[in-house]
Amino acid sequence: MRNCIHILLNDQPNMLQDVGTGEMLLDFLRQKKRLTGSKEGCAEGDCGACTVLVGRLIGKELLYEPVNGCIRFLSSLDGCHIVTIEHLRGYDGQLHPIQQAMLDHHASQCGFCTPGIIMALYALWMRVAKPTREQIEQALQGNLCRCTGYEPIIKAAQMVTQATDWPRSDPLLEERQRVKDQLKHWQDDSSIALTKQGDLGKEHIFIPKNEADLAELYAQYPDATLIAGATDAGLWVTKFLKTLPTLIHIGQVPGLKRISQTKEALILGATASYEEAMPVLLDHFPMLKDYLLRIGGWQVRSMGTIGGNIANGSPIGDMPPILIALGASITLKSKQQEREIELENFFLDYGKQDRQPGEYLHAIQIPLPSDKSHVTAYKISKRRDEDISSVAVGFNLIIKDKIIQSAHIAFGGMAGIPKRASHAEQALINKPFTQENMIKAAEKLTEDFTPLSDMRASAAYRMKVAQNLFRRFYLEHSAPQMDDKTGEAAQ
Repeated sequence: MRNCIHILLNDQPNMLQDVGTGEMLLDFLRQKKRLTGSKEGCAEGDCGACTVLVGRLIGKELLYEPVNGCIRFLSSLDGCHIVTIEHLRGYDGQLHPIQQAMLDHHASQCGFCTPGIIMALYALWMRVAKPTREQIEQALQGNLCRCTGYEPIIKAAQMVTQATDWPRSDPLLEERQRVKDQLKHWQDDSSIALTKQGDLGKEHIFIPKNEADLAELYAQYPDATLIAGATDAGLWVTKFLKTLPTLIHIGQVPGLKRISQTKEALILGATASYEEAMPVLLDHFPMLKDYLLRIGGWQVRSMGTIGGNIANGSPIGDMPPILIALGASITLKSKQQEREIELENFFLDYGKQDRQPGEYLHAIQIPLPSDKSHVTAYKISKRRDEDISSVAVGFNLIIKDKIIQSAHIAFGGMAGIPKRASHAEQALINKPFTQENMIKAAEKLTEDFTPLSDMRASAAYRMKVAQNLFRRFYLEHSAPQMDDKTGEAAQ
């Protein structure tokens, strides 16, 4: 195994051996490299002030994604190019076009959040030369600003698109081939093992490059923390000051990122990020677009994985309710065995899942919907964007000739685990699809759940809003479809 990691920081290659299990990218940038443009605002991936770009080779292409440096483990970045605000530049010592636009439109006041906003916008223009306002707003979901009210930022972003020489005027485009060559030079199939003497003893970091090494390492270190996107695990370090003696980074195991499809199902590798999975998910489930875009901001969706959202076992995870409603199953692997179980059976109790020592999540299988399926997911939270669910629900009703043939309805935030509303489902089967029947079924939720009160919502609120979502589902799926242009009922 290799005993170092390689990163390209702006235009400087770095070989790192002395890396701690709790060391975040932002700490490395600010404290060791004195690149202080990236700020720490929240230390939990919410505010976006720490946004930097991480470039990685995908086949022959170089893909850049915005990430939250405050919760990104430094040890997860082997073979990557990190771009900070200090590296942005225009020609002949001038400001970069995005920086100039922010200046011209007074889009920065206190300036604390500005570097992160600029980096998020830069990531957007790397992909879309002429983004729409909707795309600009989506790119900025993960960046909070307390001063400007966002409109000057939007105007600045729109001004850049009017430049006839954009993005050709970006000098950083000229270095792309050199960056590709450097990252390709570092590519190899060697798994990585790092050891450091920490304050509380030895710290071990492993980066397997294949599933055989992953299975062997996890069998040897069953108490290790598996790290995929770290959008949750990062907070264990930054917020809860938890010590993680042994990390196994699984994001560079090719088999775990694979996305494929059969005639019956969509198959997502456990470490496929939200951004990677979203195009194929929306191909088959376009009705979930608004729901998926409310999962974190762009930075979180770039880092976070659907498999991690499941494996953490949180009762308020965004993906399990809709995946359970769709009848998803998961594949678990270890050195000794491979098995497949229904996703709903994976969650046993609060903080407890059906996962044996040395067993890791390999893939998620999502059955494709029939033409009679009515699928929807709803998320209720205090803040529209970048907030944790108070209540989340996935509906999957098969309706034929106005009769409900089957009903799969699963909730998050209503119990200690993501859980199906079995009594409510039974109240719907073989009944006409009417508002009255949906309301009667909603009343059965009191037999399915006894929600708790916490900082996000009271028990009474959770129950009431969950019941109201049955009526919302009916109204949205029974009303005539409206023509987007005329506003009239479509024929």
